[in-house]
Amino acid sequence: MIAMSTRHVLLGLLATGPSHGYDLKRRHDERFPQARPLAYGQVYTTLQRLVRDGLAEVEGTDSDGGPERTMYRSTDQGADELSRWAGEIAPPAPFVTNEIFAKVVVAILAGGDPAAYLNAQRAAHMERMRELTAVKAAQGADLATVLSADYALNHLDADLRWMSTTAARLTTLTAEVDAA
Repeated sequence: MIAMSTRHVLLGLLATGPSHGYDLKRRHDERFPQARPLAYGQVYTTLQRLVRDGLAEVEGTDSDGGPERTMYRSTDQGADELSRWAGEIAPPAPFVTNEIFAKVVVAILAGGDPAAYLNAQRAAHMERMRELTAVKAAQGADLATVLSADYALNHLDADLRWMSTTAARLTTLTAEVDAA
């Protein structure tokens, strides 16, 4: 899976108008509820890089009755970069990296119990699916939260189907791994 581009997401949030880092972090975490929350350090480091690269600039400072905060805004170059990035088709992953499969093979190589591992992994996936289903069903869940949960649920479901197929083929896989 390709990670979401923090720089482009921050440019997208800046497209709505000047903001300071604290507000950008808060809005990111609200708009992408199932994504890993951004750390403040990551936000400010990314903003510094955007300024360095000419994609954003310092608009000024704002204290709003509290500590002084630096306000940032997107530049025309930043808007062009954001438009280019948003229009790119996300390519399917060129390589399939599957940690679960790697652990099944390693369990076979190390004389472990790949079936037990798959069962434990299946249980972890099912628990996460229950959590996401509860998030979707929660009173007042907004559409961004529901869509993010749906995305994760579909990926977890695909993993579960793959685990079932792999479990059914463990005897053959073990023979192939042992023969190699």
